[in-house]
Amino acid sequence: MQPLADIQVAQLQALDGLAFDIDDTVTSHGKLQPEAFDAMWKLHAAGLRLVAVTGRPLGWAAVVARHWPVDIAIGENGAGWYAGTTRRPAGTPERGFFDDAATRAQQRVLLTHIEAEVRRQLPHVQLANDQGGRLCDLAFDVGEEATLPPEDRAALVQLIEAAGARAVVSSVHAHAVPGDWNKAEGILRAARELLGADLARDMHSWAFVGDSGNDVEAFAYFPVSVGVANVREQLPLTHTPRYVTQAMRGQGFAELAAAILAARR
Repeated sequence: MQPLADIQVAQLQALDGLAFDIDDTVTSHGKLQPEAFDAMWKLHAAGLRLVAVTGRPLGWAAVVARHWPVDIAIGENGAGWYAGTTRRPAGTPERGFFDDAATRAQQRVLLTHIEAEVRRQLPHVQLANDQGGRLCDLAFDVGEEATLPPEDRAALVQLIEAAGARAVVSSVHAHAVPGDWNKAEGILRAARELLGADLARDMHSWAFVGDSGNDVEAFAYFPVSVGVANVREQLPLTHTPRYVTQAMRGQGFAELAAAILAARR
């Protein structure tokens, strides 16, 4: 990982959009940091497209889409999305999903089975406190209100994968993901559906910033991928960001935003 200061000004000047994680990227200890929120508004005012993409529930993404200066809010690591209200064209669908309704119904059966198996085999592992807002995945608390030791995290991941789902671990949750989505695929699909943007063609005009294991596909996909400094706490990762900020969490996001805005002036 290279320091953010090493990024070429031309790379920042070429950006039309920024996709960003939420937990521990713009928040600290679960609270949205004011410098990060201020940076979002400045980026929005400068004309950048903003996409929030989080492992948090789609119910939370609906609130982000309505109250933050974003064009899209993606929830559950890419399972679905809401159009933001800042620049939503007339007739744009408010919500979309990675999979169709019939597939989601089958996936819910698998998630019900996984939940029962976790309750039976790992009864001390608790569901995430935001599970009630989820529509497509199942999340367990590993680092938010509980602190799950490494051996229990490994056992939980093994159980999820043995049941036939993917396990995706962030700084706060372990997710049972019953579909093929991830943050990178969710960003591409939502941007095409809601913005008419082809990020497969124009990947160099978008950047991604995150901090943990559920961001690795986006770190790998986007040429301008950035980790806030606390990403080092999550190493090793299967894919690391190309650049890393000096500051942690929301202050690191604000550092990236300041660099983008300076390059555009």
